[in-house]
This record gives sequence, C-alpha cells and structure tokens, in this order.
Amino acid sequence: MGADAKIQELKLELPKAPKPVATYKTALRVGNMLYVSGHGPLKADGTMIKGCLGDDMDIDAGKEAARQTGLAILATLKENLGSLDKVVRLVKSLGMVRATPEFAEHPKVINGYSDLMAEVFGPEAGVGTRSAVGMGSLPGHIAVEIEAIFEVRD
Repeated sequence: MGADAKIQELKLELPKAPKPVATYKTALRVGNMLYVSGHGPLKADGTMIKGCLGDDMDIDAGKEAARQTGLAILATLKENLGSLDKVVRLVKSLGMVRATPEFAEHPKVINGYSDLMAEVFGPEAGVGTRSAVGMGSLPGHIAVEIEAIFEVRD
C-alpha cells in the first residue's frame, strides 16, 4: 500500500501546507533528496500547539505535538511532490523540544513524529536517523519543531 492510500486508511487529516514566515523555503529538492525546513505543530485550523515540556506539558501532550508536526511535514511533502508515494525513504530528522532544563525525555516526545512516519511509509522506509534535543525557546512558543531530509523519486 502506498503512502497516499495509508493516509486515507488511517483517516489522517493533513493541515494546509505551511508557508514560509521568513526568508527561506519550506522544502528544497536537490537531486533525489528533499530537504524540509523546520516545521511546527500546525493544526488543521491554522493554530499551533504551544507549551513547554516539564512545565505545562507532559510527555503524552508533547508526543501529540510531535505527531501534529509530522502531519504538517507530510502536507509539505504532498504539496512539493504531488504524491507521498514519491517518497523513497526518510533519511534524517532533527527534533527540537521546548523544555525546561530539568526535562530529559526528548526522544520519547519526538517518537510521536517518528511513529507517524513509520505508520505512513512503513517500518523500513519510514524510520531514518534522528536527533532529539531540548531547546529553551522555539518560535512562537511552539512545543516542538522538526526538520527532515527525504529521499524521493520522480
């Protein structure tokens, strides 16, 4: 089953692909690689999930924010490629979690995103290399920001 069909099967709602809010592109293709800029947890209604892990958010809420960020990334992929079926595999992701200095469960939070990619693209193509780090601040006080690199085909 292709990724587009999997989105339908899972009844996932992709938000509208975000537009740049500064001087950058949301995605840039170089050869067979698509570099996706940092995305936040954009919901279908256009709002973002805000919060700070270890303060006003727990791990489950953080995982949901990371999953929502993944949906925003999927929307950008679809807009740029025309079909998610053109994704060969997820290569690398960087997950940034807005957290207190004492919070130490960043990988668990970013699993919300990683689990979504595995669901949509499969356990082989949807699991790539990854870093998960904490940040004292993220734009607009969003809870999570994720950037990614995908191998793609025509």
